[in-house]
Formats: sequence, C-alpha cells, structure tokens
Amino acid sequence: MSETVSTYTIKDDGGTGTVKIADEVVTVIASYAATEVKGVASIAGGISSDMIARKGIKALSKGVKVSVDNDSRISVDLSVCLDYGCEIPEVGAAIQERVKSAIENMTGLEVTVVNVRVADIAAPTD
Repeated sequence: MSETVSTYTIKDDGGTGTVKIADEVVTVIASYAATEVKGVASIAGGISSDMIARKGIKALSKGVKVSVDNDSRISVDLSVCLDYGCEIPEVGAAIQERVKSAIENMTGLEVTVVNVRVADIAAPTD
C-alpha cells in the first residue's frame, strides 16, 4: 500500500511543466523557521535545531500542522516549547513572522495564519 502525499502546484507555465511541493516540505520549512527564533527551545515533541543532524530534518514535522485551502493559501498550527524566562507574546510574534516569511519566500504560497501554541516551558539549565 503506497502512502498518499499531498502536493501543491507552485508553478505551472503551461509549456515547460509544473513545479509541485509536498505538504511535508512546507511543514519542515515551518518547523525549521520556528526553531531559529530566539526563545524557542524546541518544537513540541522535543525536536530542537541542534537535534536535526542526529534525527534528520523530517523529525521536525512533529508538532506542526499545515493546511492548504483551495486557493493555495496556507494556515500553520505550531506547538512549541519555549525557554524559561522568555517573553511569550514577543517570542510568539517572532515565530509567526519568521514562519510566514520563510514559507512565502521559499514557496511563493500565501500564508494566511500562523497559530502558535505554547505546549511547554524548558527548565533553566543553570
């Protein structure tokens, strides 16, 4: 039984062919962009940017849900673990902007909403 992968057409010039992107790619872009924001300890599920090399980039998709409507507009739901002591509203806004920008710049698709859910706070390591 083969696994069904959703794809989104991001370029169709009618002559040369089409460029499609798998939904999992958009999820990985969102995950990676979120982990680059200062104050984000990890995506829910414990995946941090320093763990990418050990577990592989596809592990980043845990804690992220991407939905695309009929007009190829994207909504993103992220669950994150933040560093203790960070300003949650400030970090949340930075995550929203970074994720929106990364997806739009890399895919050309429009991001309509980025919802951030703080699932945990990482204990201080001192």
